[in-house]
Amino acid sequence: MALLRPSRRRYPACVLALLLLDPLLLALLLLVLPAPLLRAEPATAPCPAPPTSDALATLLARLTEWDDAYYRRGESPVSDAIYDQARGRLEAWRRCFPDRVSALTPPSHPPGESVHPVVQTGLAKLADADAVARWLGRRPDAWIQPKVDGVAVTLAYRGGRLVAAVSRGDGETGQDWTGRAQRLPAVPNRLPEPLDGVLQGELYLRLTAHVQAERGAAGARAELSGLMAREALDDAEAARVGFFVWGWPDGPAEMAKRLTGLTALGFVETARFTHPVADLAAVKRWRRAWLQGALPFATDGVVLRQASRPGSGRWRAEPPDWAVAWKHPPREALAEVRGVAFRIGRTGRITPLLHLHPVVLEGRTLRRVSVGSLSRWQALDIRPGDHVTIALAGLTIPRLEGVAWHAAQRRPLAVPNPAHYHALSCLRPTPGCEKQFLERLTWLSGPEALDLEGVGPGTWEALIEAGLVEGMLDWIGLDRRALQRARGIGDIRAGSLQMTLAGARDAPFARWLQALGVPPGIRAALPSDWHTLVSHDHDDWVAMPGIGPGRAEGLVAFFAHPEVRRLAERLAGLGVVGFGR
Repeated sequence: MALLRPSRRRYPACVLALLLLDPLLLALLLLVLPAPLLRAEPATAPCPAPPTSDALATLLARLTEWDDAYYRRGESPVSDAIYDQARGRLEAWRRCFPDRVSALTPPSHPPGESVHPVVQTGLAKLADADAVARWLGRRPDAWIQPKVDGVAVTLAYRGGRLVAAVSRGDGETGQDWTGRAQRLPAVPNRLPEPLDGVLQGELYLRLTAHVQAERGAAGARAELSGLMAREALDDAEAARVGFFVWGWPDGPAEMAKRLTGLTALGFVETARFTHPVADLAAVKRWRRAWLQGALPFATDGVVLRQASRPGSGRWRAEPPDWAVAWKHPPREALAEVRGVAFRIGRTGRITPLLHLHPVVLEGRTLRRVSVGSLSRWQALDIRPGDHVTIALAGLTIPRLEGVAWHAAQRRPLAVPNPAHYHALSCLRPTPGCEKQFLERLTWLSGPEALDLEGVGPGTWEALIEAGLVEGMLDWIGLDRRALQRARGIGDIRAGSLQMTLAGARDAPFARWLQALGVPPGIRAALPSDWHTLVSHDHDDWVAMPGIGPGRAEGLVAFFAHPEVRRLAERLAGLGVVGFGR
């Protein structure tokens, strides 16, 4: 909740003097003074860290690029959520560091080639339910529509014939899309009435039973932009484009009559998805229904419109006070990368991890995200200072969507050489092998292998740091006193840990194979002794069910590896079942 402070600027001096003299008068005035005198103002949001010149110039350049794509070509390189967050970052810098920001030219919308017959006003975005309630409180004639996620366009009709279609542009001018619009069945070239008028609305990609909460935008706007950019559309492609009318500037003054008129003209979806709302509860119901229910288009929120509005000649290409948007919670977050780490897994797979300056998405604070693979990281070339877009997979797991922009300064990174890491590398913690070796021990004690209770990465790190573990099996036979040399392991913990580690000798042969890192393909029906498995050649493995040539090669290499054989001999000496003769 934002901090609130009372406003003092509206109290006349004589009133202030009386309040100081008479506490009883103060109580009386609190009851009778108009609300504006006692209103609360939200505290200013805290300032971010000041931007470097490179960071500011990079953000301005990217916003200019996105604006040009959206206003000139009708394309959306990023989602509205990412654009709004980037624009919000610029505005925060402008508010907190005006001298630094004003030194650079802010992005401006490129002019279009065609003039809108009636300007497109745009929409202010309400931040939360409280803002919606305040807006509704002054408007008894409010109506709600879904905010269709598409590309805005203005249509002009003369005598019922389509004579012009203009893209959104900067609201005053846009691109001439007449030829494109005439190819679309959803945009009638002739109306059923000889109407002279202007319609404003959204071209959108038709979807089947689309649930926004589950699929998000599903790339609908980008796909629509691709269709609209083509020189020619076949009938099937053109039929995929719908048109939702959200504005009839010179239509009837009453909303109900506007909806009836649009239905008569063939635009039936407008009436179907436009409803009166009397209070915040009604707005929330429709917003939730359109977020979680099946719709024929993607949406990114709801639009609230006051039925009464000024004449279209008074409209300006800026958000009015008689129509606002309440966006759905963002499904993506813009995050700055503060570091890149490279995790080397047990099998040698290298996974880059991005450490982020914390961002909140759908109630979760995100601090890191996996890139997925080294090849993907190399293609994206993500470095500290870059900005990336993050989403949640299944509402829980952070997922890297892409790079929003690169930092001007490219910091060098120490990147592991993938040629040095594979399924049989780092069986000892030699220089450069520390990460993979730790992953091997973590797997060894995990549920898929020996399942050593209470033994995890922290335990292994402490034992390695104390010099107690320099090989895969050095932990076997460690006594209580030796274990207490490790950081964080006291007398009681050392006693229980000694018992756990010693008990591993009694684990079944199959679990020990997993602990050593045997490649997948071993089945319970196979011989349960080491020497029989070691004697198998490539053909023996291929002859077994479920083992192909590639997997057979991995098994032969595993059982022939000198370090693996040395470990097996040590287990045989310890009397572990399956490894002796």
